[in-house]
Amino acid sequence: MTSIKIDPYLNVDAGTMSPFEHGEVFVLKDGGEGDLDLGNYERFLDIELTKDHNITTGKVYQSVISRERRGDYLGKTVQVVPHVTNAIQDWIERVAYRPVDGLRGPPDICLVEVGGTVGDIESMVFLEALRQFQFRVKRENVSFVHVSLVPALNAVGEQKTKPTQHGVKQMMMAGLNPDLLVCRSEKELEKGIREKLAMFCHVDKQNVLSVHDVSNIYHVPDMLHKQG
Repeated sequence: MTSIKIDPYLNVDAGTMSPFEHGEVFVLKDGGEGDLDLGNYERFLDIELTKDHNITTGKVYQSVISRERRGDYLGKTVQVVPHVTNAIQDWIERVAYRPVDGLRGPPDICLVEVGGTVGDIESMVFLEALRQFQFRVKRENVSFVHVSLVPALNAVGEQKTKPTQHGVKQMMMAGLNPDLLVCRSEKELEKGIREKLAMFCHVDKQNVLSVHDVSNIYHVPDMLHKQG
Protein backbone atom coordinates (compact mmCIF):
# COMPACT_ATOMS: atom_id res chain seq x y z
CA MET A 1 0.00 0.00 0.00
CA THR A 2 1.15 3.52 -0.73
CA SER A 3 -0.33 6.71 0.71
CA ILE A 4 -0.70 10.15 -0.84
CA LYS A 5 -1.74 13.22 1.11
CA ILE A 6 -3.27 16.05 -0.91
CA ASP A 7 -3.09 19.41 0.83
CA PRO A 8 -5.41 21.90 -0.95
CA TYR A 9 -3.54 24.91 0.35
CA LEU A 10 -1.11 27.08 -1.54
CA ASN A 11 2.30 25.73 -0.49
CA VAL A 12 4.71 26.03 -3.41
CA ASP A 13 7.18 23.90 -1.48
CA ALA A 14 6.23 21.53 1.34
CA GLY A 15 9.29 22.85 3.15
CA THR A 16 7.49 26.16 3.67
CA MET A 17 4.84 24.55 5.83
CA SER A 18 4.21 26.75 8.85
CA PRO A 19 3.79 25.00 12.21
CA PHE A 20 1.82 28.04 13.38
CA GLU A 21 -0.90 27.17 10.83
CA HIS A 22 -0.66 23.38 10.54
CA GLY A 23 0.62 22.36 13.97
CA GLU A 24 3.72 20.25 14.38
CA VAL A 25 5.16 19.17 11.03
CA PHE A 26 6.37 15.67 10.18
CA VAL A 27 9.76 15.50 8.46
CA LEU A 28 10.12 12.73 5.90
CA LYS A 29 13.38 10.89 5.25
CA ASP A 30 14.13 12.92 2.11
CA GLY A 31 13.63 16.19 4.03
CA GLY A 32 10.10 16.91 2.85
CA GLU A 33 7.77 18.40 5.44
CA GLY A 34 4.14 17.40 5.78
CA ASP A 35 1.53 17.35 8.48
CA LEU A 36 1.30 14.60 11.08
CA ASP A 37 -1.06 12.54 8.90
CA LEU A 38 1.94 11.34 6.91
CA GLY A 39 3.64 10.31 10.15
CA ASN A 40 0.55 8.33 11.16
CA TYR A 41 0.55 6.59 7.77
CA GLU A 42 4.18 5.60 8.18
CA ARG A 43 3.66 4.25 11.69
CA PHE A 44 0.41 2.37 11.02
CA LEU A 45 1.39 0.90 7.65
CA ASP A 46 5.16 0.44 8.20
CA ILE A 47 5.99 2.34 5.01
CA GLU A 48 8.43 5.10 4.05
CA LEU A 49 7.00 8.10 2.18
CA THR A 50 8.66 10.94 0.27
CA LYS A 51 7.99 14.61 -0.36
CA ASP A 52 6.19 13.61 -3.57
CA HIS A 53 3.56 11.88 -1.45
CA ASN A 54 2.44 15.30 -0.24
CA ILE A 55 0.74 17.20 -3.07
CA THR A 56 -0.08 20.87 -2.57
CA THR A 57 -1.85 23.35 -4.81
CA GLY A 58 1.37 25.31 -5.21
CA LYS A 59 3.34 22.26 -6.29
CA VAL A 60 0.75 21.41 -8.93
CA TYR A 61 0.58 24.94 -10.36
CA GLN A 62 4.37 25.21 -10.32
CA SER A 63 4.55 21.97 -12.32
CA VAL A 64 1.99 23.20 -14.88
CA ILE A 65 3.73 26.57 -15.28
CA SER A 66 7.12 24.87 -15.78
CA ARG A 67 5.66 22.63 -18.47
CA GLU A 68 4.08 25.61 -20.18
CA ARG A 69 7.41 27.49 -20.16
CA ARG A 70 9.15 24.48 -21.73
CA GLY A 71 6.56 24.42 -24.49
CA ASP A 72 5.10 21.04 -23.51
CA TYR A 73 1.59 22.30 -24.31
CA LEU A 74 2.64 23.47 -27.79
CA GLY A 75 1.38 27.01 -27.25
CA LYS A 76 -2.13 26.00 -26.26
CA THR A 77 -4.06 28.07 -23.75
CA VAL A 78 -3.36 26.57 -20.33
CA GLN A 79 -6.51 26.14 -18.23
CA VAL A 80 -7.50 24.59 -14.90
CA VAL A 81 -9.42 21.96 -16.87
CA PRO A 82 -7.81 19.97 -18.41
CA HIS A 83 -4.22 20.99 -17.70
CA VAL A 84 -4.23 21.38 -13.91
CA THR A 85 -6.61 18.46 -13.34
CA ASN A 86 -4.51 16.27 -15.65
CA ALA A 87 -1.37 17.26 -13.74
CA ILE A 88 -3.00 16.12 -10.48
CA GLN A 89 -4.07 12.81 -12.01
CA ASP A 90 -0.63 12.23 -13.52
CA TRP A 91 1.00 12.96 -10.14
CA ILE A 92 -1.24 10.51 -8.29
CA GLU A 93 -0.72 7.78 -10.86
CA ARG A 94 3.04 8.29 -10.94
CA VAL A 95 3.48 8.19 -7.17
CA ALA A 96 0.99 5.33 -6.71
CA TYR A 97 3.27 2.93 -8.59
CA ARG A 98 6.27 3.58 -6.32
CA PRO A 99 6.87 0.86 -3.73
CA VAL A 100 7.08 2.31 -0.22
CA ASP A 101 7.34 -0.87 1.86
CA GLY A 102 10.81 -1.98 0.74
CA LEU A 103 9.41 -4.68 -1.54
CA ARG A 104 9.69 -4.90 -5.30
CA GLY A 105 6.79 -4.24 -7.62
CA PRO A 106 3.96 -1.70 -7.51
CA PRO A 107 1.76 -1.46 -4.40
CA ASP A 108 -1.62 -3.19 -4.32
CA ILE A 109 -3.52 -0.19 -2.96
CA CYS A 110 -3.04 3.56 -3.14
CA LEU A 111 -4.67 5.54 -0.33
CA VAL A 112 -5.31 9.18 -1.27
CA GLU A 113 -6.45 11.63 1.37
CA VAL A 114 -7.94 14.92 0.22
CA GLY A 115 -7.62 17.38 3.09
CA GLY A 116 -10.01 20.20 3.85
CA THR A 117 -13.79 20.16 3.59
CA VAL A 118 -15.98 19.20 0.63
CA GLY A 119 -17.35 22.43 -0.82
CA ASP A 120 -14.28 24.53 0.05
CA ILE A 121 -13.04 26.42 -2.99
CA GLU A 122 -9.45 25.33 -2.26
CA SER A 123 -10.22 21.64 -2.75
CA MET A 124 -12.56 21.84 -5.75
CA VAL A 125 -9.82 21.38 -8.36
CA PHE A 126 -8.70 18.18 -6.61
CA LEU A 127 -12.26 16.83 -6.43
CA GLU A 128 -12.71 17.55 -10.14
CA ALA A 129 -9.45 15.72 -10.84
CA LEU A 130 -10.69 12.71 -8.88
CA ARG A 131 -14.04 12.82 -10.68
CA GLN A 132 -12.13 12.46 -13.94
CA PHE A 133 -9.69 9.96 -12.43
CA GLN A 134 -12.44 7.39 -11.77
CA PHE A 135 -12.95 7.13 -15.53
CA ARG A 136 -9.22 6.99 -16.24
CA VAL A 137 -8.71 3.96 -13.98
CA LYS A 138 -12.28 2.57 -14.33
CA ARG A 139 -14.89 2.88 -11.57
CA GLU A 140 -14.37 -0.69 -10.31
CA ASN A 141 -10.78 0.18 -9.41
CA VAL A 142 -11.52 3.16 -7.17
CA SER A 143 -13.48 3.59 -3.95
CA PHE A 144 -14.55 6.91 -2.41
CA VAL A 145 -14.68 7.24 1.38
CA HIS A 146 -16.33 10.27 2.96
CA VAL A 147 -15.20 11.11 6.50
CA SER A 148 -17.73 13.17 8.42
CA LEU A 149 -18.58 14.36 11.91
CA VAL A 150 -21.77 13.18 13.60
CA PRO A 151 -22.13 15.60 16.52
CA ALA A 152 -24.34 15.06 19.54
CA LEU A 153 -26.03 17.97 21.30
CA ASN A 154 -25.02 18.02 24.94
CA ALA A 155 -28.52 18.93 26.11
CA VAL A 156 -30.19 15.76 24.86
CA GLY A 157 -27.28 13.70 23.50
CA GLU A 158 -29.04 13.11 20.18
CA GLN A 159 -26.70 12.28 17.30
CA LYS A 160 -27.25 14.63 14.35
CA THR A 161 -26.95 13.47 10.74
CA LYS A 162 -27.43 16.81 8.96
CA PRO A 163 -23.68 17.69 8.64
CA THR A 164 -23.01 14.33 6.99
CA GLN A 165 -26.03 14.64 4.71
CA HIS A 166 -24.90 18.10 3.55
CA GLY A 167 -21.33 16.87 3.08
CA VAL A 168 -22.45 13.95 0.91
CA LYS A 169 -24.71 16.29 -1.07
CA GLN A 170 -21.71 18.54 -1.80
CA MET A 171 -19.68 15.48 -2.76
CA MET A 172 -22.35 14.28 -5.18
CA MET A 173 -22.60 17.77 -6.69
CA ALA A 174 -18.89 17.43 -7.45
CA GLY A 175 -19.63 14.19 -9.31
CA LEU A 176 -18.38 11.82 -6.61
CA ASN A 177 -20.57 9.14 -5.04
CA PRO A 178 -19.28 7.85 -1.69
CA ASP A 179 -18.98 4.08 -1.31
CA LEU A 180 -18.22 4.30 2.40
CA LEU A 181 -19.12 6.71 5.19
CA VAL A 182 -16.65 6.95 8.06
CA CYS A 183 -18.48 8.74 10.85
CA ARG A 184 -16.59 10.46 13.65
CA SER A 185 -18.50 10.79 16.89
CA GLU A 186 -18.04 10.80 20.65
CA LYS A 187 -19.96 7.56 21.10
CA GLU A 188 -20.72 4.60 18.83
CA LEU A 189 -23.29 5.32 16.13
CA GLU A 190 -26.79 4.26 17.08
CA LYS A 191 -28.53 1.70 14.86
CA GLY A 192 -31.24 4.18 13.82
CA ILE A 193 -28.61 6.78 12.90
CA ARG A 194 -26.77 4.28 10.70
CA GLU A 195 -30.00 3.44 8.90
CA LYS A 196 -30.88 7.11 8.46
CA LEU A 197 -27.44 7.95 7.03
CA ALA A 198 -27.60 4.97 4.67
CA MET A 199 -31.03 6.01 3.37
CA PHE A 200 -30.30 9.72 2.89
CA CYS A 201 -26.70 9.39 1.72
CA HIS A 202 -27.29 6.63 -0.86
CA VAL A 203 -24.88 4.21 0.87
CA ASP A 204 -25.36 0.56 1.91
CA LYS A 205 -26.05 0.31 5.66
CA GLN A 206 -23.07 -1.99 6.20
CA ASN A 207 -20.85 0.68 4.64
CA VAL A 208 -21.69 3.25 7.31
CA LEU A 209 -18.80 2.89 9.75
CA SER A 210 -18.63 4.23 13.28
CA VAL A 211 -15.25 5.66 14.29
CA HIS A 212 -16.06 6.91 17.75
CA ASP A 213 -13.69 8.22 20.41
CA VAL A 214 -11.39 5.67 22.04
CA SER A 215 -8.75 5.92 24.75
CA ASN A 216 -5.92 5.09 22.34
CA ILE A 217 -5.60 5.69 18.59
CA TYR A 218 -4.28 2.14 18.09
CA HIS A 219 -7.73 0.79 19.00
CA VAL A 220 -9.13 2.27 15.77
CA PRO A 221 -7.94 -0.52 13.39
CA ASP A 222 -9.48 -3.11 15.73
CA MET A 223 -12.71 -1.09 15.78
CA LEU A 224 -12.88 -1.09 11.98
CA HIS A 225 -12.01 -4.80 11.82
CA LYS A 226 -14.94 -5.63 14.12
CA GLN A 227 -17.25 -3.77 11.72
CA GLY A 228 -16.08 -5.91 8.84
